[in-house]
Amino acid sequence: MRNAIEITIGGGDCLILASDNSGGIGMKAEDLVHVPYQTVAYYSFRTASMECIASGGKIISVVLHNFCGNEPWTELEEGIRAGLRELGLADVPITGSTESNFPLLQSAVGLVVIGKKACSDAKEIPDFDDMKLAVIGLPLVGDEVIEQKDHIASLSLFQEINLLGEVVTWPVGSKGVLHELNQIFPDQWIEEDNVVCDVNILKSSGPAACFIAAFSESQGENVRNLASDLFHPLTIMKE
Repeated sequence: MRNAIEITIGGGDCLILASDNSGGIGMKAEDLVHVPYQTVAYYSFRTASMECIASGGKIISVVLHNFCGNEPWTELEEGIRAGLRELGLADVPITGSTESNFPLLQSAVGLVVIGKKACSDAKEIPDFDDMKLAVIGLPLVGDEVIEQKDHIASLSLFQEINLLGEVVTWPVGSKGVLHELNQIFPDQWIEEDNVVCDVNILKSSGPAACFIAAFSESQGENVRNLASDLFHPLTIMKE
């Protein structure tokens, strides 16, 4: 099951709602990871937008829940705008609210990405006889996201691979690659020993620093060429 829901709104259209949140990351003295608020919002938007896009949604709005105080709002909004520009969606509206009555000791942000699609446009793992799997990017979390950003699959790369025919994408979150594999293939229980891949499949991927791609053999070269050094083949060994 993806971390997004579909709501039928009539006329054959569905809304896609995807969300993300972060806590203890920002510029407050008690934060565990100190980074600019623009960075906080960018990566929160990145996570939710990838879930929306992977579900087939075209992003139409972003809702920001800001618990960092009034001053960071502009920075937070700019972080979201940076992500939208990377996707070619500079005109998407942003709304939201700030908790300004009671200051918190740590930063906290919640974010909802709203998308729209035709309900008939399913984005599920296809039953390709020759289906291949790969992890694109590395699972990174916390300071690793800043220190090893060259190993993160960019939003633009994710979108480009997602648009290929006979390819389905699946963002990897905080529970790691193995957890997501069991979401993709709910009818079979996959254990660590069944997976061959050169990335740590148990490690948190933080703000969806990597994603899983399932693709037909005929698209293998295209996916590999687009991902370049970020391409990590993954094989599930059958018992």
